[in-house]
Amino acid sequence: MSCVTSSAAGPRIVSMNVCSDQLVLSLADPDQILGLSRFSRDAWQSWAADKARNYPRLSGEAEDVLVLRPDIVVVSLFDKRATRELLKANGLHLVEFTVPRTLDEVKAQIRAMGEVVQHPDRAASEIARLDAAIGRARVAASGRHYRVLPLERRGFVSGESSLINSLLQEVGLSNAAGELGIGAGGFASLEAIVKLRPDFILVAEAGDRAEDDGRAFLLHPALERFYPPDKRIVLPERLTVCGGVMLADALDRLTEELQRVTR
Repeated sequence: MSCVTSSAAGPRIVSMNVCSDQLVLSLADPDQILGLSRFSRDAWQSWAADKARNYPRLSGEAEDVLVLRPDIVVVSLFDKRATRELLKANGLHLVEFTVPRTLDEVKAQIRAMGEVVQHPDRAASEIARLDAAIGRARVAASGRHYRVLPLERRGFVSGESSLINSLLQEVGLSNAAGELGIGAGGFASLEAIVKLRPDFILVAEAGDRAEDDGRAFLLHPALERFYPPDKRIVLPERLTVCGGVMLADALDRLTEELQRVTR
């Protein structure tokens, strides 16, 4: 993956996606970052939301990017095709990142972003941090063979081709979604979940407050009966929604949660 250099300080970069925001924030020098996506400060989605407040937030349209004239624009395939084509037509250099589905793909993207921002040493350090966190989580899960069901609002389940699935498998846990025939992801009924009886459900937040119907699903009396707090592994969504350096924190949180629920 090639990049354009404007100075010895490294290329000036714009990120148009919340996941690439976090990679850029983790690996680039502050003065390399010209702007971040419109969701960069959303603490629910971004592990680096506080850090992102130090940089301009872009609209997601081509116009404000063209004004900045960055050396590199980091995009994903989820960004609007028309916007990407307009940026290319105006001579900007785009680097596209896909959505990683495995921890190996996550490491490859960290390495690739390290090359883009011209700090491969930082990328190597973050990969080493991720590997160390994997090791700690493996120790916590060692020999337990737990069946875990990743369960989100309204009964959405992350399936066997998801990043969450890779994270669970990497440390020796199994994703019970496979027993429901769910691939990348899909909805499961309350009855199917209760019948499945996984050892734990994995949720994004603890607590007993339902702000809306989506959250209320997770607090249904049947689920609360079979899955009280000591049967729920809590991993905040901002640690798992993207593939990046934050997965080291996600794995350390998983280690803590496994230690809590198995005491």
